Amino acid sequence: MADVREFVKSIEVDSTIDNLTRVEAFVDEVCLEMDVRDESYGNVLIAVTEAFNNAVQHGNGGDASLKVKVKAFNEDEFIKLSIKDAGAGFDYNNLPDPTAPENLEKENGRGVFLMKSLADDVAFEENGALVTLSFKL
Repeated sequence: MADVREFVKSIEVDSTIDNLTRVEAFVDEVCLEMDVRDESYGNVLIAVTEAFNNAVQHGNGGDASLKVKVKAFNEDEFIKLSIKDAGAGFDYNNLPDPTAPENLEKENGRGVFLMKSLADDVAFEENGALVTLSFKL
Protein backbone atom coordinates (compact mmCIF):
# COMPACT_ATOMS: atom_id res chain seq x y z
CA MET A 1 0.00 0.00 0.00
CA ALA A 2 1.32 3.47 -0.89
CA ASP A 3 2.17 5.97 1.80
CA VAL A 4 -0.54 8.52 2.44
CA ARG A 5 1.03 11.85 3.31
CA GLU A 6 -1.35 14.43 4.70
CA PHE A 7 -0.24 17.97 5.46
CA VAL A 8 -1.30 19.03 8.95
CA LYS A 9 0.04 22.56 9.51
CA SER A 10 3.09 24.79 9.41
CA ILE A 11 4.72 27.78 11.05
CA GLU A 12 7.37 30.19 9.79
CA VAL A 13 9.30 32.31 12.29
CA ASP A 14 12.19 34.73 12.34
CA SER A 15 15.49 33.02 13.03
CA THR A 16 15.84 33.93 16.72
CA ILE A 17 16.02 31.73 19.81
CA ASP A 18 13.22 33.89 21.25
CA ASN A 19 10.86 32.14 18.81
CA LEU A 20 11.55 28.79 20.46
CA THR A 21 8.40 29.26 22.58
CA ARG A 22 6.32 29.69 19.38
CA VAL A 23 7.81 26.49 17.95
CA GLU A 24 7.13 24.64 21.23
CA ALA A 25 3.49 25.84 21.15
CA PHE A 26 3.28 24.64 17.53
CA VAL A 27 4.58 21.19 18.54
CA ASP A 28 2.03 21.10 21.39
CA GLU A 29 -0.83 21.86 18.96
CA VAL A 30 0.34 19.30 16.41
CA CYS A 31 0.81 16.58 19.03
CA LEU A 32 -2.65 17.23 20.41
CA GLU A 33 -4.27 17.18 16.95
CA MET A 34 -2.34 14.06 15.93
CA ASP A 35 -3.08 12.25 19.18
CA VAL A 36 0.61 11.67 19.91
CA ARG A 37 1.02 9.30 22.87
CA ASP A 38 2.15 10.92 26.13
CA GLU A 39 5.23 8.69 26.23
CA SER A 40 6.30 9.99 22.77
CA TYR A 41 5.50 13.68 23.29
CA GLY A 42 8.79 14.50 25.07
CA ASN A 43 10.84 12.91 22.30
CA VAL A 44 8.99 14.94 19.66
CA LEU A 45 9.36 18.20 21.58
CA ILE A 46 13.07 17.77 22.36
CA ALA A 47 14.02 16.61 18.85
CA VAL A 48 12.15 19.47 17.16
CA THR A 49 13.59 22.08 19.52
CA GLU A 50 17.10 20.72 18.85
CA ALA A 51 16.49 20.95 15.11
CA PHE A 52 15.13 24.49 15.52
CA ASN A 53 18.13 25.56 17.60
CA ASN A 54 20.49 24.13 14.97
CA ALA A 55 18.58 25.92 12.20
CA VAL A 56 18.84 29.27 14.01
CA GLN A 57 22.42 28.99 15.24
CA HIS A 58 24.15 27.01 12.52
CA GLY A 59 21.94 27.08 9.44
CA ASN A 60 20.99 30.74 9.56
CA GLY A 61 24.04 31.81 11.54
CA GLY A 62 21.93 33.75 14.06
CA ASP A 63 20.68 36.11 11.31
CA ALA A 64 17.25 37.25 12.57
CA SER A 65 16.29 38.45 9.08
CA LEU A 66 16.21 34.82 7.89
CA LYS A 67 13.32 32.43 8.50
CA VAL A 68 12.91 28.93 9.89
CA LYS A 69 9.96 26.91 8.59
CA VAL A 70 8.47 24.01 10.53
CA LYS A 71 5.90 21.77 8.84
CA ALA A 72 3.95 18.83 10.22
CA PHE A 73 2.68 15.86 8.22
CA ASN A 74 0.76 12.72 8.99
CA GLU A 75 2.12 9.81 6.98
CA ASP A 76 0.48 6.47 7.59
CA GLU A 77 1.33 5.65 11.22
CA PHE A 78 3.91 8.44 11.60
CA ILE A 79 3.94 12.09 12.46
CA LYS A 80 6.67 13.86 10.51
CA LEU A 81 8.01 17.30 11.29
CA SER A 82 10.35 19.08 8.90
CA ILE A 83 12.55 22.00 9.93
CA LYS A 84 14.06 24.12 7.15
CA ASP A 85 16.56 26.95 7.42
CA ALA A 86 17.93 29.31 4.76
CA GLY A 87 21.52 28.13 5.12
CA ALA A 88 23.74 26.22 2.72
CA GLY A 89 23.53 23.03 4.80
CA PHE A 90 26.27 20.95 6.43
CA ASP A 91 28.05 17.63 6.07
CA TYR A 92 25.67 15.53 8.17
CA ASN A 93 27.55 12.33 7.28
CA ASN A 94 30.78 13.45 8.95
CA LEU A 95 29.88 14.80 12.39
CA PRO A 96 32.12 14.29 15.42
CA ASP A 97 30.88 11.57 17.78
CA PRO A 98 29.62 13.39 20.89
CA THR A 99 30.18 10.22 22.95
CA ALA A 100 33.89 10.07 22.10
CA PRO A 101 36.08 10.90 25.14
CA GLU A 102 37.54 14.03 23.53
CA ASN A 103 34.01 15.44 22.95
CA LEU A 104 32.32 14.60 26.25
CA GLU A 105 32.95 17.96 27.89
CA LYS A 106 32.16 20.11 24.85
CA GLU A 107 29.17 22.41 25.31
CA ASN A 108 27.66 21.71 21.90
CA GLY A 109 27.71 19.12 19.15
CA ARG A 110 24.96 16.83 20.43
CA GLY A 111 21.92 18.09 18.49
CA VAL A 112 21.96 15.63 15.60
CA PHE A 113 22.90 12.80 17.98
CA LEU A 114 19.88 13.65 20.17
CA MET A 115 17.55 13.88 17.18
CA LYS A 116 18.68 10.46 15.94
CA SER A 117 18.30 9.00 19.43
CA LEU A 118 14.78 10.39 19.97
CA ALA A 119 13.13 10.09 16.55
CA ASP A 120 12.24 6.88 14.75
CA ASP A 121 13.88 8.29 11.63
CA VAL A 122 15.86 11.41 10.73
CA ALA A 123 16.26 12.42 7.07
CA PHE A 124 18.44 15.23 5.76
CA GLU A 125 17.69 16.93 2.44
CA GLU A 126 18.88 20.02 0.62
CA ASN A 127 22.43 19.38 1.83
CA GLY A 128 21.20 19.34 5.45
CA ALA A 129 19.24 22.62 5.36
CA LEU A 130 16.04 20.56 5.66
CA VAL A 131 15.69 17.89 8.35
CA THR A 132 12.63 15.66 8.69
CA LEU A 133 11.96 13.90 11.97
CA SER A 134 9.60 10.91 12.00
CA PHE A 135 7.81 9.51 15.04
CA LYS A 136 5.56 6.45 15.15
CA LEU A 137 2.07 7.31 16.35
